[in-house]
Amino acid sequence: MNPANQTPAAPSAEALMRCYGGIGDDLAEVEAILKREMSSKFPKVSDIVSYGYLLGGKRLRPALVLLCGQAWNNLNASHHKLGAVLEMVHTATLIHDDVLDGADTRRHLETIHHRWGTESSVLVGDFLFTHAFYLASTLPTTLAAQKIGQATNIVCEGELRQITTKGRFDLSEEEYLSIIEAKTAVLCQCACELGAIYADAPAHASKQAAEYGRCLGVAFQIVDDLLDIEGDTDRTGKTLGTDLAQRKPTLPIIHALKVAPPETRAEMLSVLQAETPDPAQVLAWLEEFDSAAYARQSAIRHVESALASIAEWPEGDATTALRQLAEFVLKRCY
Repeated sequence: MNPANQTPAAPSAEALMRCYGGIGDDLAEVEAILKREMSSKFPKVSDIVSYGYLLGGKRLRPALVLLCGQAWNNLNASHHKLGAVLEMVHTATLIHDDVLDGADTRRHLETIHHRWGTESSVLVGDFLFTHAFYLASTLPTTLAAQKIGQATNIVCEGELRQITTKGRFDLSEEEYLSIIEAKTAVLCQCACELGAIYADAPAHASKQAAEYGRCLGVAFQIVDDLLDIEGDTDRTGKTLGTDLAQRKPTLPIIHALKVAPPETRAEMLSVLQAETPDPAQVLAWLEEFDSAAYARQSAIRHVESALASIAEWPEGDATTALRQLAEFVLKRCY
């Protein structure tokens, strides 16, 4: 684990793919399903829907499904379909998020919102949600549809909770963590749990997989929130600064406000509540109060919990890859 005061080289897409270990062929099966299903018989509609395929990026959730299945030596066609379903749900949430955030770029590409407008973005997201649940319903049992439906409902609930906290800089760290667990971590949790279940893993292993995914997802969102403040657009490939612009309280800001002396806190609140907050000033305060480092330490703790949950899993390429994935999440914020 990298100490919070070190700065290793930024991880590349190639490094992430190496984390996926021996699931390359299975990921290719997922990609084939995504290409086939993210389309329409109407050419102009298909142009927009298939563009969403390009915005998916890391394919983290399909990889989690596959790795948690491979760890128990029973990958099958259901895993490929599950990976595609969860990626479609995730992509739908990203497309809708870009509307909410007014973001212009994602994965170094124009967002659907920026290229085709709000109406198209909302409808493409709806298309992907509904089609994902149709695909889930074609699996041998309804278990996956039930769990993915419940997880997606929690994701939407988490997004609504976040909207209601805009400008609420008295938000506690516990409330913040609860919200990001809902809006981000629950889909990773679902991916890991279903990967183990559909591999006929023991019941305790499915619960451990779910805990790994939950902790990894929380760490991932903490890092994302850090990058939104101090990241580089060229490196991340997406519009940054949207959390500040929308007055969303994130962990480094919550921490800085908690530890700042009263006079500085009052000044910080004035800047944060402004129509266009000054990112440089906010960054200066985060450095002064070690708030970015505090957020990184929180991410590290969640990654350590994720690793502890699979500590007794059978050794093999998949378990090794899950450990490497956890390390990769942290390297994004250094």
